[in-house]
Amino acid sequence: MRGDKGYDLLDFDMLGLAPTLNDALKRAGFTEPTPIQNQAIPLAMQGHDILGLAQTGTGKTLAFGLPLIDTLLAQPGKPAPKTAKALILAPTRELVNQIADSLRVLTDGSKIRVTTVVGGQSIGRQINLLSRGTDILVATPGRLIDLMDRRAVDLRSVCHLVLDEADQMLDMGFIHALRKIAPQLGTPRQTMLFSATMPKQMEELSRAYLDNPRRVQVSPPGKAADKVTQSVHFLEKPAKQSKLREILSRDTDALTLVFARTKHGAEKLMKGLVADGYNAASIHGNKSQGQRDRAIKAFRDGTITVLVATDVAARGIDIPGVAYVVNYELPEVPDNYVHRIGRTARAGREGEAISFCAAEEVDRLHQIQKLMKIEVPVASGTMPKFVAEEKSKGRSGGQRNRGRGYGGGGGGANNASKPGGNAKRRRPRRSHAA
Repeated sequence: MRGDKGYDLLDFDMLGLAPTLNDALKRAGFTEPTPIQNQAIPLAMQGHDILGLAQTGTGKTLAFGLPLIDTLLAQPGKPAPKTAKALILAPTRELVNQIADSLRVLTDGSKIRVTTVVGGQSIGRQINLLSRGTDILVATPGRLIDLMDRRAVDLRSVCHLVLDEADQMLDMGFIHALRKIAPQLGTPRQTMLFSATMPKQMEELSRAYLDNPRRVQVSPPGKAADKVTQSVHFLEKPAKQSKLREILSRDTDALTLVFARTKHGAEKLMKGLVADGYNAASIHGNKSQGQRDRAIKAFRDGTITVLVATDVAARGIDIPGVAYVVNYELPEVPDNYVHRIGRTARAGREGEAISFCAAEEVDRLHQIQKLMKIEVPVASGTMPKFVAEEKSKGRSGGQRNRGRGYGGGGGGANNASKPGGNAKRRRPRRSHAA
């Protein structure tokens, strides 16, 4: 059967996967490939390098995981001590664990061994695990370099490299780590790069590490999931707390993910919610890996219903039941907005993304709308009068607005949605503890 995009629509059992892998898919409840899987898997199984562009929640893990596992199942022999046959790099601990969990469901009972290495966990235990060798190594770049420096891992046998959420790795400064890791890998090798957005640096990255790649794309870069309903509330900073509580009180049983900009801000916000009787927890860079894992598990189980997070969690939470994403503070990097709101409306469900915009955040909103090529509907409030006046003169008022309050009238909801401004992106410093 042909899809409306011109490619063949296949069932998993039509892809030529190993019988044991097809059986594992059925046990896990996977019946039909998603569009990104339909396009990427046949090409990857033919040995091509892949440049995959798809929004979060579209099934990218299986798009690279299935052909990878299928290839490794056909290879004889066990990995030698300290070696790996395939390497998957991801920017955060949560995403590494999520990828590994998905792959282990499919490799359970087979000879394929999946090993993770991330910061925040015992490096001694990770050295011990790697001493036995592994088929698939899933890692954050920083911890992997720590292990390379200790000569605990030998990457010369790696013939398959996957870069997942590569755009976020660029934002987090991991390009320097990648330049150190790549020369240590085996050749020839197959490389698959997956990303939700396509900044200029991504083109440069693909040219540097991919050989004549096949490009697969199921949605325009920077586009949110179709079933996410978006809205923005214009309000002053002090009013954000009461607005958040108003939203949370509408459906106290719904899973709500709240994004704050800083670690301190996320922790303070969470403690305030707990004090007011909300079932809340937080995850951010100051939390240990164990604390982060327990918070995500409790959120997934519904033990807690409100999870406050920094962007460290924007791509590390794959929970289909998240009903609401609240951007308590807008991100400084516009791409992160797409990844934040991609935490809802997953696996075909509907979801709602609600943003709060204070005066000093208006320029960030403009940049987000420019990236997404949409106007986010205004749910309440109006753009500050002085911002509207600056825009009517053809100037961005972003730098003039900091710390000033909202005026009445003159701005209107329509003005609030017009892209503009020249906010500079600040790239977070890379930490080996990622």
